[in-house]
Amino acid sequence: MFSLSSIALTLFFLILFVGVFLTLFDLLGTVIIFADVFLYALFSGLDKVGIPVILVLLFIALAVEAVDFYLVMNGAHQPKITAKRFFLAALGAISGAFIFTNFWDGIGLWSGFFLGGFTTVMMLEISRQRKLKKHYRASAGALFAMGARKFSKGLIALFMVALSLSRIYS
Repeated sequence: MFSLSSIALTLFFLILFVGVFLTLFDLLGTVIIFADVFLYALFSGLDKVGIPVILVLLFIALAVEAVDFYLVMNGAHQPKITAKRFFLAALGAISGAFIFTNFWDGIGLWSGFFLGGFTTVMMLEISRQRKLKKHYRASAGALFAMGARKFSKGLIALFMVALSLSRIYS
């Protein structure tokens, strides 16, 4: 049978992946990563993840989400979220993880997961925009800004994951 600690660690990693994935859809992925690490720290007795790291992760999560909220409120392009896009992005993320893991092991797993999902989301949005009539399309600059926003938010989420995992496994 499985031990409780192995189930908890598996759940911890799955929630980290969910947090990285949700950043692709402008959802609260960094907050979920913070909450996951915070709960892990509480249950492990703050042995490996200390209070300074938790405070840094909290500040990063709040800052990233505040900036993202500000940009969206000021008219940043938001892609349409559907179940089909969500599923296809998940397939792209998993494919990216499998491809990049062969080259860079653990770093490739996380970066491939994000890059595969990011590429899929961007391809789906560009495809959707091409099907629209010209006056309904988002400008190329708006698409570029959307991609830059998602990419930077995803890189910050990967940084949060790397920081927390480096503290846990150091």
